[in-house]
Amino acid sequence: MTRTPLFTALPLLAILFALGGCATHIGSPEADEKATLMPRSISYKELISLPKPKGKIVAAVYDFRDQTGQYLPAPASNFSTAVTQGGVAMLSTALWDSQWFVPLEREGLQNLLTERKIVRATQNKPNVPGNNQHQLPSLVAANILIEGGIVAYDSNVRTGGAGAKYFGIGASGEYRVDQVTVNLRAVDIRSGRILNSVTTSKTILSQQVQAGVFRFVEYKRLLEAEAGFSTNEPVQMCVMSAIESAVIRLIANGVRDNLWQLADARDMENPILQGYLQDSAPIL
Repeated sequence: MTRTPLFTALPLLAILFALGGCATHIGSPEADEKATLMPRSISYKELISLPKPKGKIVAAVYDFRDQTGQYLPAPASNFSTAVTQGGVAMLSTALWDSQWFVPLEREGLQNLLTERKIVRATQNKPNVPGNNQHQLPSLVAANILIEGGIVAYDSNVRTGGAGAKYFGIGASGEYRVDQVTVNLRAVDIRSGRILNSVTTSKTILSQQVQAGVFRFVEYKRLLEAEAGFSTNEPVQMCVMSAIESAVIRLIANGVRDNLWQLADARDMENPILQGYLQDSAPIL
């Protein structure tokens, strides 16, 4: 059996030990890492950079459900859904961030009505608290209804990888692409007519890279080492990005169809609006 002298393997050992020492630092979170605001994608920057409207649109969002019926693959869980169930909160946030809409609370409408009943009940009794002395105004009615949901989640849309080994030393990489799709509809509450409907998709990338060595460096001395890492795009961030993109398209299409107007007509040439208006759906 051909043996590799120990001194010839010293550089390799040094590299592997260095990788092993870095493994605890590269991509490894700190145990006491503090909470931060949710990271946002490029679609958020586009959303908050839209030109201003002539007047804000009062919109109601009752529901934005997960309509995929997809669950995480076993053995992760048979009861955990593949996508977030917080679609209403994400959509309301995107509408607010756009500065084009005034979103109304409708998901927790029953809670709001209950609190209003409590206020009215206390006003009929002596020693009314200071914050309940004034009569409650009527609830604001919406101009449009925003409907839709998360309509599709496709796993393994694309997969691939590559690797190589030579005398027990090798490295490999793999990736997987999933896709989430959302639909948004703007509905006129007076007629029930669908003013506009858009469907957007966002890919979710997962990848893994690993390297290792398995060889004899001397007689009865086996060197074995492995290192690697994996990254997965958070699904909720991809859903949020798809929702933000759908809101931008809803605004752009509404401006094009004269459903709502810009504060300055010259903003029609805004590069963000033009980019979304000129963008067409890919043909498979």
